[in-house]
Amino acid sequence: MWKNTAQLLRGSKRRIFMAQVVKLLGYGGQCFAERVLGWNRKTIRKGTIELESGISIPDQYGNCGRKRTEYHLPNLFSDIKSIVDPHSQADPTFRSKRIFSPLTANEILRRLKADKGYRASHLPTVRTIQNKLNELGIRLQRVKKCEPIRKVPETDAIFEQVKTINAKTDHAPNAIRISLDCKAVVKIGPFSRGGKNRIMQKASDHDFEPEQKLVPFGIFIPERCESHFWFSAGPVTADFMADRLQELWTNLHKRFPALDKLVINADNGPESNGQRTQWLKRLVEFSDANNIEIELAYYPPYHSKYNPVERLWGVLENHWRGELLTSIDKALGLARTMTYRGVGPSTVRLVRRIYRKGVRLTKKQMAPIEKRLQRLQGLEKWFITICPVADSG
Repeated sequence: MWKNTAQLLRGSKRRIFMAQVVKLLGYGGQCFAERVLGWNRKTIRKGTIELESGISIPDQYGNCGRKRTEYHLPNLFSDIKSIVDPHSQADPTFRSKRIFSPLTANEILRRLKADKGYRASHLPTVRTIQNKLNELGIRLQRVKKCEPIRKVPETDAIFEQVKTINAKTDHAPNAIRISLDCKAVVKIGPFSRGGKNRIMQKASDHDFEPEQKLVPFGIFIPERCESHFWFSAGPVTADFMADRLQELWTNLHKRFPALDKLVINADNGPESNGQRTQWLKRLVEFSDANNIEIELAYYPPYHSKYNPVERLWGVLENHWRGELLTSIDKALGLARTMTYRGVGPSTVRLVRRIYRKGVRLTKKQMAPIEKRLQRLQGLEKWFITICPVADSG
């Protein structure tokens, strides 16, 4: 009975039971337990300490066995991430939080040797690389729904340039990179979002007129895993984005006063592309007002899901699926409770001001602004640098 009971128990409870049995046996109990019951004396002594002190000694199973790969290769995670991130994209349907990458584990191993200087004898197996990618939340799969509909001739060159700029910025102490974009209109009302909930709720079809509409706009700082959300009661225009950028920069400059360069990743949307006159005008004004260099690095057309901020939309959509967004407060409350890689959003705010659409500059008004823009030759629409007025000469 003693042996069977000990086998059913685990950890501290098992040791305390063994100590109680030995105490009941009295003098010579440890020898009897070791000889007849097959119990270890060290385990019995440990259980006796726990029994007398009333404090359980934690088991350190994590320190047993072989060390994890990252113990021997501390930079492995960051190196894998730097290889995979430029080729990773969010699920375009936003129905999952998965990040998809067309690279294979074999290709990642090859790049670790060729680009990062690892020796083949030090690297783990392909299966281990696959496990590490799963821990990072990246799925090595080329999915049809993720493939772009079209591809412009400059696509590969754009991706290469974006990768170079992003890597350079992430390693610069005086620069910071942000990714911005807006999500599709969210209807406020008892509308079904296609998810499941344990509480039975009656939902309406999306064909009905909503009580209100919100347009989420997000700014994501990839290196710091920091997210900021604004929900607009009206359209998200170039002026709206510029005002939110100024709002964010005021906060960032207080925290990091040494910053003098801002790199913006975007997807060439209608209000923030490299030819949107009002957007470029506001960025020039922003650069001069804050004495900061701005570099715009756009992703290629039809490849917007590679923009890092898109991953936040997938998480947010999965977070409030199954819920009825019956009010603005509920929508904002759910946005505040979402997390990406264990980090919640730093900003979630409603903007009630309605911005005017269709604000444009004439060619004459745009001429002095265009002189301030340094466009990359051959890729003029996708890479633009704006220097503050003191440095622009």
